Amino acid sequence: MYFRRIILTNMADGYLEKRYEEVFGKGAKKTVVKHTSIETIMEKNRSYRGYDQSFEVKRDMLERIVAVNTKIASAKNQQVLRFKLVTKETGADIIVQNMKLGGLLPELHLPFPGTEPEAFIIICSTIPENKFVDIDLGIAAQSMLLKATEMGLNGIMIGAFNKAKITEAFNLPYEPLLILAIGKGKETIKLQPVDAGDKLAYYRDENGVQFVPKIRWEQLMIE
Repeated sequence: MYFRRIILTNMADGYLEKRYEEVFGKGAKKTVVKHTSIETIMEKNRSYRGYDQSFEVKRDMLERIVAVNTKIASAKNQQVLRFKLVTKETGADIIVQNMKLGGLLPELHLPFPGTEPEAFIIICSTIPENKFVDIDLGIAAQSMLLKATEMGLNGIMIGAFNKAKITEAFNLPYEPLLILAIGKGKETIKLQPVDAGDKLAYYRDENGVQFVPKIRWEQLMIE
């Protein structure tokens, strides 16, 4: 039976090759669909602090990003995270007024006027924060930003915000733990390989290009 399957498979492959040549001509090149590797998406998934406000992030885009939470891991499978979607029309300016960006570049007062993000995902938990909730929070936030990157968008995790005012402004039934800003990034960000022990703070050069030091992978190994 095993050899019969191999023969049938080979026959099928040969038939398809023949039919392709009959339809498109001998020597015709097949169309190969290329998929973006996860490494490429991760490299593009940088923290943007300035956005192109001519591009409007719609609610359905945010819904697609949040939908990844139905497919990712969850500690003890508790699935305690809940999400509030905020767009330009539903209070994005309130979040901008109650958040801080660029903690390592205080002299720049980021975001620059006219580049503020205008779409957000507020992440809350239905139970008090603990280590398992924090595990879920990290997985969820990174997964959503990877999805945004796949969609051609950019984002950033915001942990510096006024919890009390955000909770009140959006009538949240749960404590907000983290906010994601989503939009079309308007910055140039580059990764810079460094050695363990080097300075790791991100910085910008005279042209406004932001460099993010990352320890070389070989030096992350425990021998």
